[in-house]
Amino acid sequence: MGKKVTSILFHRLTIVGLLIILQVAELVILMALFADYFIYFYWFCIFISVLVVLWIVNARSDPGYKIAWLIPILLFPLFGGLFYLAFGGNRMSKRMQRRMQGMERRMLHELGNSERAEELTSFGSDAVNQARYLERYACAPVYRNTEATYFPLGDDVFPRMLEELKKAKRYIFLEYFIIEEGLFWDSILEILEEKVAQGVDVRLIYDDIGSLFTLPKDYARTLEAKGIRCCVFNPFIPVLSLRLNNRDHRKLLIVDGQVGFTGGVNLADEYINYKVKYGHWKDTAILLRGEAVWSMTVMFLTMWDYVRGVNEDLDTYRPEPVADLDPRCASYFVQPYTDSPMDHEPVGETVYLNLINKAKRYVYLTTPYLIISDSVNTALCNAAKSGVDVRIITPHIPDKKIIFEVTRAHYGPLLEAGVQIYEYTPGFVHAKNFVVDDCWATVGTVNMDYRSMFLHFEDGVWLCGAPCVLDVKRDFLETLEKSERITLRRWRDHSGPRLLLRAVLRVFAPLM
Repeated sequence: MGKKVTSILFHRLTIVGLLIILQVAELVILMALFADYFIYFYWFCIFISVLVVLWIVNARSDPGYKIAWLIPILLFPLFGGLFYLAFGGNRMSKRMQRRMQGMERRMLHELGNSERAEELTSFGSDAVNQARYLERYACAPVYRNTEATYFPLGDDVFPRMLEELKKAKRYIFLEYFIIEEGLFWDSILEILEEKVAQGVDVRLIYDDIGSLFTLPKDYARTLEAKGIRCCVFNPFIPVLSLRLNNRDHRKLLIVDGQVGFTGGVNLADEYINYKVKYGHWKDTAILLRGEAVWSMTVMFLTMWDYVRGVNEDLDTYRPEPVADLDPRCASYFVQPYTDSPMDHEPVGETVYLNLINKAKRYVYLTTPYLIISDSVNTALCNAAKSGVDVRIITPHIPDKKIIFEVTRAHYGPLLEAGVQIYEYTPGFVHAKNFVVDDCWATVGTVNMDYRSMFLHFEDGVWLCGAPCVLDVKRDFLETLEKSERITLRRWRDHSGPRLLLRAVLRVFAPLM
């Protein structure tokens, strides 16, 4: 018991939290000392709040996000504007802007000169337009000659990850939001250490907030001592700052530029159901093997250069062609893409909107959080009203209870429009999948919430005509059989206070 208390007291988050409290206390003390000048301070704050309101109204951001900020600022004008300046928006320092612009230029240089969307003509103009959008606004070329394999569970992808890691000859790149010591990560780490001893270039990026409770302090140094080059994305520091909003939520595992994994699976034991936290953990992943992995490699290396502050020659990492590809992969298309919160282009949301708006027969999607923007809500409702079979699977056992209430708060308008919503009764759904009309699908890291859409670095893979599109559909229908349908009557069958709480939560959902 004593060790546990000591561990909590000296945990990095506890220390950082105390430092932030001290900063708040310092501000309060300063205000008390200058109480005689309060009237000037008061009108200064009102002036700031008015300017902030004008800024928000005219900003290029989601209407829901604007409303979520305008309400508290108008209710509390004294501090509302200052609070927005500290935590709102998506601003960067000049130094960060320069580095981010350099990252974008490198992506454009390496991937932006290949526009082959017209090759998708046989799949229709909607497919061409989707591919063209990703090429032009996400520097995401479309590829043939890439095998795509879908994994319906983290349990399934785990052994394949280990198998592919053991084959590495040149380099291994990993980029994850959460890493936790346990069977999953320890098994991978053992292989990484072996590969380092063989001269393989092994690199890892992990997000500091995502791994705050799961990795020891200075874990990056521990890995560096083992020969594994490691970067921590956006380290958590005890300063009141909005920069903490932007997280690296991507999940990438790349071997020799020939094999790449992504999806919802982080490197922790609950993702492979070795440890039970919220019932059965339903997650998915996709493996690419072939030409399209070069895009994933560039995604990683440009992020590495940004975090590490270096400027490597990416051509030295170009892979050898994969010789034994399935010849069928020349007949379909694969398009890995990434989404940055810094370019004011909501790639993840736009991909989802395009899939919904172009659907003719059905849209099936799974998401851990259904905290959607007005545009996504409208698109889903319009599709259902037009006769498209729209079905959504969300968790039944939540990982965050308050966020789960926000998710359920969004059910009402969708159910009224004819969208069918199901909750996965065995546990928690962490998969982020769309499948449409037996032709298109996307598997990746983009949740249907504001943070994924507008604040986090994300990635995904858009599939057109690939056989595994039907695997995604089959998995959805099998998951549906284990899920409970939520009816509009059942959704309304709650007490007045709970419905009121959901209404309030829905207003402030963009800030969660």
